[in-house]
Amino acid sequence: MKLWGGRFSKETDALVEAFTASIAFDKRLYEEDIRGSMAHCRMLAACGIITREEADSILRGLEEIRGEIERGEMAFTAALEDIHMHIEKRLIDKIGPVGGKLHTARSRNDQVALDLHLYVRKEIKETIALIIALQETLLAVAEKHTDTIMPGYTHLQRAQPVTFAHHLLAYFWQLQRDKERFRDTYRRADWMPLGAGALAGTTFPINREMVREELGFARLYENSMDAVSDRDFILEFLANASILMMHLSRLSEDLILWNSQEFGFVTLDDAFTTGSSIMPQKKNPDVAELVRGKTGRVYGHLLGLLTVLKGLPLTYNKDLQEDKEGLFDTVDTVKSCLALYSAMLRTLEVDKEKMYQAVDGDLASATDLADYLVRKGLPFREAHAVVGRLVGKCVAEKRRLKELTVEELQAASPLFAADALDLLPPEACVAARTSRGGTAAAAVQEQLRKARALLEENR
Repeated sequence: MKLWGGRFSKETDALVEAFTASIAFDKRLYEEDIRGSMAHCRMLAACGIITREEADSILRGLEEIRGEIERGEMAFTAALEDIHMHIEKRLIDKIGPVGGKLHTARSRNDQVALDLHLYVRKEIKETIALIIALQETLLAVAEKHTDTIMPGYTHLQRAQPVTFAHHLLAYFWQLQRDKERFRDTYRRADWMPLGAGALAGTTFPINREMVREELGFARLYENSMDAVSDRDFILEFLANASILMMHLSRLSEDLILWNSQEFGFVTLDDAFTTGSSIMPQKKNPDVAELVRGKTGRVYGHLLGLLTVLKGLPLTYNKDLQEDKEGLFDTVDTVKSCLALYSAMLRTLEVDKEKMYQAVDGDLASATDLADYLVRKGLPFREAHAVVGRLVGKCVAEKRRLKELTVEELQAASPLFAADALDLLPPEACVAARTSRGGTAAAAVQEQLRKARALLEENR
């Protein structure tokens, strides 16, 4: 008989058992479930709801069950529905009817909510650690390329020269905000729901503060209905994960383009690429492509849970069982992508000469010529038009800006002098952008210093 089967006169249909069971995926919550049950058991004893002897027996049984699960000795079945029922049934089998006292003053509703809070807190910490590791890798690569000049792009058109270090640091700061978002979400995951019962609290004289303190939660849910129906902390995790994956996807797109023969800026290591089953010459950036592809998968989990929750009346509904698979898959996806990216970037080969040739042969110094005229007193819009005509001349004649003579510049505007030619090499364009956050060497070094300081705070 099922642990809840007292009022039922028929056995559950096998199709219903299979359809409603969650053990196939929620068994990964066993550690959180046992940890929460132990804290609950100690509280019941401290409050005189069960005896010390009963508590000791329950705690020993739970510890043994933890070992059985870790050794792969627990047999899982859809008939017992979920991890909570498996552990409770096994406990009763091991220590007798006293095992049934563990569920005094709680419901599976607040029990599963507790498990999820414990799980999300743990996974936030692990995700943050992986983000930090990727930031470390980005910094290490950037520090090697503070003088590597490449084209910066807008609209996927060459725009202005930047350093490769500057480009990589853009992703460092995006990851910094991702990290801060997860840390902020930890505050909402750090609420303790146990003691809410099914939805209305309990008639037993429990001590929720004792459980909160043992499990290290910062706050208690103050409303029992909120406690069992809340999943917004999971939504936040999924939203943060979606934004993080978006950033990784954009980095993937850059790497995929740079690794192509058309760009040729970087070469991905053989260990992080694959070949073609028909074309022997192929070396495909599959890791970067899969990260880009898996981003949509994580987005889907966020939208899926938002849709599940949008029409649910308070409090618990079976629909909430759908909160777990998307969460678990997101955790696995994000952590694997972060770990792979750290390893892949450490082995990245950069073709500094190819990057430089790309920027040396274009028109990216046009803005510097316009700025020159502005410093001579010409309004920027007029300066823009003057240089635009020079660009048009170069395009028509298939020449580079730096191939223009002083006479040609002065024909476009008498404000030009010979020193304007000094602005045209890519090195000069990079060195001129000294504003805070710019790509000049001193500005990039300041970025690196601040980035290093942030990571030191996490040690």
